[in-house]
Amino acid sequence: MQNSQNRVQWVYSSATNQELEARYDQWAADYDKDLDDDFGWVSPRKTAEVLARHVPVNARVLDAGAGTGLVGEELRRLGFQDIHAMDLSLGMLEEARSKGVYRDLRQMALGSTLDYETDSFDAVISVGVFTEGHAPPQGFDELARITRRDGLIVFSLRLDLFEQGGFKEHQAQLEKSGKWKQVELSDTFQPLPKGEPEMLHRVWVYRVTA
Repeated sequence: MQNSQNRVQWVYSSATNQELEARYDQWAADYDKDLDDDFGWVSPRKTAEVLARHVPVNARVLDAGAGTGLVGEELRRLGFQDIHAMDLSLGMLEEARSKGVYRDLRQMALGSTLDYETDSFDAVISVGVFTEGHAPPQGFDELARITRRDGLIVFSLRLDLFEQGGFKEHQAQLEKSGKWKQVELSDTFQPLPKGEPEMLHRVWVYRVTA
């Protein structure tokens, strides 16, 4: 891991959740600096601002795949106070805890059953987690379960993965089955303008309907 580009590829090449967790644990201390200095990571800010257009600041919000808390910092900047975090990596969660923006932090993996009661949150936000080698499209099922009816699920996603990674089909199936309804789709943007300007993301907003 000689530079941040190598670290990203090293993490994305993880074969199991256990390996992914261990590699994020090792990267945690340098994660924020790498993402800011070398990539100019803008998705936390952009996605949080989309959520804030739809959700009141007194809402109970889950940051699903919180990492080091970059999204939590953006939500706090926008006035949110009741913010909760979950992530696969304890190392990343410890970095997030140090920022003092979350009421509760728990270790969990998207794609598995989540240790939250049904209808626990007014909104869920997930940035950079539904991606290659990380959370699968089926992870949305649990997010819909733990979000109250009429609550929102807001997430960023690479356009190529949306088309080719099973996300397009699974998102459509959830809408067809009455689990959620799309209420916004952002314009495309470059999430990593310094490091990978060719990559494009969008932010999806769904309202839970069942």
